[in-house]
Amino acid sequence: MSRRSVNPGRRASEGGLPTVAGLLHPKSRSPPVLTIALLVLGVILLIAYFNSGSAGSASKTPCVDTLFSCSCTSEVIQALPYLKKAYGSDMQKVLHVGPDSCTVVSNLLKEGKVEAWGVEPYDLEDADSSCKSLVRKGFVRMSDIKFTLPYRPDSFNLVVVSDALDYLTPRYLNKTLPDLARVSTNGLVIFTGNPGQQKAKVSELPKFGRPAKLRSNSWWTRYFIQTGLTENEGPLKKFEQAASKGNYKPDCQIFHLSS
Repeated sequence: MSRRSVNPGRRASEGGLPTVAGLLHPKSRSPPVLTIALLVLGVILLIAYFNSGSAGSASKTPCVDTLFSCSCTSEVIQALPYLKKAYGSDMQKVLHVGPDSCTVVSNLLKEGKVEAWGVEPYDLEDADSSCKSLVRKGFVRMSDIKFTLPYRPDSFNLVVVSDALDYLTPRYLNKTLPDLARVSTNGLVIFTGNPGQQKAKVSELPKFGRPAKLRSNSWWTRYFIQTGLTENEGPLKKFEQAASKGNYKPDCQIFHLSS
């Protein structure tokens, strides 16, 4: 009696692991294709999930990929709409003091109605072309804030400081804060890091000269009182009201001081 030939694809389905012939057979092609499609769909869904999670956390954190691990200068960018509502016409001439000052000045100049300048306390060797253009035009200059700023008294309506005072010892703070107040007619807005906030990486320390000293709110309050700087209550209340309406919760400490 002659034996009937067995379909290799059928034997694969009956015997467990598929053979090469079974995979290549037209009737057995759909199961592996379907499996691969499901795997690809699963990977896409996982990528989408993690991307959405990272986007959500980024909206709550002012840290940006700059020279700093966690930047209060990026917090300034987020706070600009609320600062404008708090200070109004007092933001016609603004000086920003701190690293990445080009970014702050660029954002202010885009408004058209604001005159803005910046002081970069650290090296500008890695600056991009737009920042170098601001430097050439005199909008941003590099200057050691431990010494007298190159501006006349009352040169600006408002001085905004970020990521700069955390790197100064009290000895230099005693000189720098009065000088910042000297060049402002309507006050200072100071952004400082919170204790426990991520500090600069070890590789970045040569730029700053020393690690950041992230001081508490109570420490700064006592220090401001000792140096004769008082809270600028009017703009502070307006800022807090505007921030509350906009659901803005800063991660850095923000101090509004009268000059």
